[in-house]
Amino acid sequence: MHNKVAHTLARAFLRLGFESLRFNFRGTEASEGVYDNGVGELDDALAAMEWMRNRQTSGPLWLAGFSFGAAIAVRAAAAKDVDGLISVAPAVYRFASGMATQPQCPWLIVQGDEDELVAVDETIEWVNGLEPGPELLVLAGAEHFFHGRLVELRDIVMQFVADD
Repeated sequence: MHNKVAHTLARAFLRLGFESLRFNFRGTEASEGVYDNGVGELDDALAAMEWMRNRQTSGPLWLAGFSFGAAIAVRAAAAKDVDGLISVAPAVYRFASGMATQPQCPWLIVQGDEDELVAVDETIEWVNGLEPGPELLVLAGAEHFFHGRLVELRDIVMQFVADD
Protein backbone atom coordinates (compact mmCIF):
# COMPACT_ATOMS: atom_id res chain seq x y z
CA MET A 1 0.00 0.00 0.00
CA HIS A 2 2.86 2.38 0.73
CA ASN A 3 4.98 1.37 -2.26
CA LYS A 4 5.80 4.17 -4.70
CA VAL A 5 4.26 2.25 -7.61
CA ALA A 6 0.98 1.85 -5.68
CA HIS A 7 1.07 5.58 -4.89
CA THR A 8 1.72 6.36 -8.57
CA LEU A 9 -1.29 4.29 -9.64
CA ALA A 10 -3.55 5.96 -7.07
CA ARG A 11 -2.37 9.42 -8.11
CA ALA A 12 -2.99 8.65 -11.78
CA PHE A 13 -6.62 7.81 -11.06
CA LEU A 14 -7.06 10.83 -8.77
CA ARG A 15 -5.74 13.10 -11.54
CA LEU A 16 -8.38 11.61 -13.84
CA GLY A 17 -11.14 12.47 -11.35
CA PHE A 18 -11.66 8.98 -9.93
CA GLU A 19 -11.95 8.09 -6.27
CA SER A 20 -9.05 5.90 -5.21
CA LEU A 21 -8.59 3.32 -2.47
CA ARG A 22 -5.30 1.73 -1.43
CA PHE A 23 -5.50 -1.03 1.16
CA ASN A 24 -3.35 -3.68 2.80
CA PHE A 25 -4.06 -7.34 2.30
CA ARG A 26 -4.60 -9.49 5.39
CA GLY A 27 -1.59 -9.83 7.63
CA THR A 28 0.25 -6.84 6.16
CA GLU A 29 1.37 -4.20 8.65
CA ALA A 30 -1.47 -3.77 11.18
CA SER A 31 -4.10 -5.62 9.12
CA GLU A 32 -5.88 -8.50 10.78
CA GLY A 33 -5.44 -12.06 9.58
CA VAL A 34 -2.52 -13.91 8.09
CA TYR A 35 -1.18 -14.32 4.56
CA ASP A 36 -3.30 -16.85 2.65
CA ASN A 37 -1.36 -17.54 -0.58
CA GLY A 38 -3.70 -15.39 -2.64
CA VAL A 39 -6.94 -17.09 -1.58
CA GLY A 40 -7.96 -14.84 1.29
CA GLU A 41 -6.33 -11.89 -0.42
CA LEU A 42 -8.78 -12.28 -3.30
CA ASP A 43 -11.56 -12.06 -0.71
CA ASP A 44 -9.90 -8.87 0.61
CA ALA A 45 -9.90 -7.36 -2.89
CA LEU A 46 -13.53 -8.33 -3.50
CA ALA A 47 -14.52 -6.79 -0.15
CA ALA A 48 -12.68 -3.58 -1.06
CA MET A 49 -14.49 -3.51 -4.41
CA GLU A 50 -17.84 -3.95 -2.69
CA TRP A 51 -16.98 -1.15 -0.25
CA MET A 52 -16.12 1.16 -3.15
CA ARG A 53 -19.29 0.25 -5.05
CA ASN A 54 -21.38 1.03 -1.97
CA ARG A 55 -19.51 4.31 -1.42
CA GLN A 56 -19.66 5.56 -5.00
CA THR A 57 -22.90 6.99 -6.26
CA SER A 58 -21.78 6.83 -9.86
CA GLY A 59 -18.75 6.48 -12.04
CA PRO A 60 -16.69 3.60 -13.29
CA LEU A 61 -14.85 1.11 -11.11
CA TRP A 62 -11.32 0.34 -12.24
CA LEU A 63 -8.84 -1.94 -10.51
CA ALA A 64 -5.12 -1.33 -10.51
CA GLY A 65 -2.41 -3.27 -8.79
CA PHE A 66 1.31 -3.81 -8.56
CA SER A 67 3.15 -7.15 -8.39
CA PHE A 68 1.24 -9.47 -6.02
CA GLY A 69 -1.58 -6.92 -5.89
CA ALA A 70 -1.73 -6.85 -9.69
CA ALA A 71 -2.18 -10.62 -9.86
CA ILE A 72 -4.93 -10.47 -7.24
CA ALA A 73 -6.57 -7.61 -9.18
CA VAL A 74 -6.58 -9.81 -12.30
CA ARG A 75 -8.38 -12.53 -10.38
CA ALA A 76 -10.82 -10.03 -8.84
CA ALA A 77 -11.62 -8.49 -12.24
CA ALA A 78 -12.29 -11.98 -13.60
CA ALA A 79 -14.63 -12.73 -10.66
CA LYS A 80 -16.63 -9.47 -10.68
CA ASP A 81 -17.38 -7.03 -13.47
CA VAL A 82 -15.23 -3.91 -13.47
CA ASP A 83 -14.85 -1.12 -16.00
CA GLY A 84 -11.12 -1.55 -16.45
CA LEU A 85 -7.92 -3.06 -15.10
CA ILE A 86 -4.31 -1.92 -14.84
CA SER A 87 -1.72 -4.58 -13.91
CA VAL A 88 1.83 -3.39 -13.24
CA ALA A 89 4.54 -6.07 -13.04
CA PRO A 90 1.91 -8.70 -12.20
CA ALA A 91 3.05 -11.89 -10.50
CA VAL A 92 0.62 -13.80 -12.71
CA TYR A 93 2.46 -17.08 -13.02
CA ARG A 94 2.41 -17.56 -9.28
CA PHE A 95 -1.00 -16.11 -8.41
CA ALA A 96 -3.20 -15.90 -11.52
CA SER A 97 -2.29 -18.85 -13.73
CA GLY A 98 -4.89 -21.51 -14.41
CA MET A 99 -7.87 -19.17 -14.18
CA ALA A 100 -11.05 -20.48 -15.80
CA THR A 101 -11.97 -17.03 -17.12
CA GLN A 102 -10.16 -13.78 -17.72
CA PRO A 103 -11.24 -10.19 -17.13
CA GLN A 104 -13.69 -8.93 -19.73
CA CYS A 105 -12.80 -5.26 -19.57
CA PRO A 106 -10.23 -2.88 -21.00
CA TRP A 107 -6.98 -4.16 -19.54
CA LEU A 108 -3.39 -2.99 -19.64
CA ILE A 109 -0.34 -4.81 -18.33
CA VAL A 110 2.85 -2.77 -17.90
CA GLN A 111 6.01 -4.79 -17.40
CA GLY A 112 9.66 -3.81 -17.32
CA ASP A 113 12.03 -5.88 -19.41
CA GLU A 114 14.63 -5.77 -16.63
CA ASP A 115 12.25 -6.80 -13.85
CA GLU A 116 14.27 -8.76 -11.32
CA LEU A 117 11.23 -10.23 -9.50
CA VAL A 118 8.62 -10.91 -12.20
CA ALA A 119 10.16 -12.44 -15.31
CA VAL A 120 9.08 -10.59 -18.43
CA ASP A 121 9.22 -13.82 -20.46
CA GLU A 122 6.72 -15.47 -18.11
CA THR A 123 4.38 -12.50 -18.37
CA ILE A 124 4.58 -12.52 -22.17
CA GLU A 125 3.97 -16.29 -22.29
CA TRP A 126 0.97 -15.94 -19.96
CA VAL A 127 -0.52 -13.08 -22.00
CA ASN A 128 -0.02 -15.00 -25.25
CA GLY A 129 -2.17 -17.80 -23.81
CA LEU A 130 -5.14 -15.48 -23.29
CA GLU A 131 -7.77 -14.71 -25.88
CA PRO A 132 -8.30 -11.91 -26.53
CA GLY A 133 -6.07 -10.93 -23.63
CA PRO A 134 -4.88 -7.57 -22.38
CA GLU A 135 -2.78 -4.92 -24.01
CA LEU A 136 0.82 -5.57 -22.94
CA LEU A 137 3.37 -2.78 -22.79
CA VAL A 138 6.96 -3.84 -22.05
CA LEU A 139 9.14 -0.91 -21.03
CA ALA A 140 12.75 -1.24 -22.10
CA GLY A 141 15.19 -0.73 -19.25
CA ALA A 142 12.52 -0.70 -16.53
CA GLU A 143 12.92 -2.91 -13.48
CA HIS A 144 10.39 -4.10 -10.94
CA PHE A 145 10.00 -0.87 -8.97
CA PHE A 146 10.21 1.41 -12.04
CA HIS A 147 13.01 3.50 -10.50
CA GLY A 148 13.25 6.76 -12.43
CA ARG A 149 10.22 5.80 -14.55
CA LEU A 150 7.27 6.61 -12.29
CA VAL A 151 6.17 9.72 -14.19
CA GLU A 152 6.27 7.70 -17.41
CA LEU A 153 4.25 4.92 -15.74
CA ARG A 154 1.69 7.44 -14.47
CA ASP A 155 1.33 8.99 -17.93
CA ILE A 156 0.91 5.57 -19.57
CA VAL A 157 -1.83 4.62 -17.12
CA MET A 158 -3.60 7.96 -17.47
CA GLN A 159 -3.53 7.74 -21.28
CA PHE A 160 -4.89 4.18 -21.31
CA VAL A 161 -7.74 5.03 -18.93
CA ALA A 162 -8.57 8.30 -20.72
CA ASP A 163 -8.65 6.55 -24.10
CA ASP A 164 -11.18 3.99 -22.90
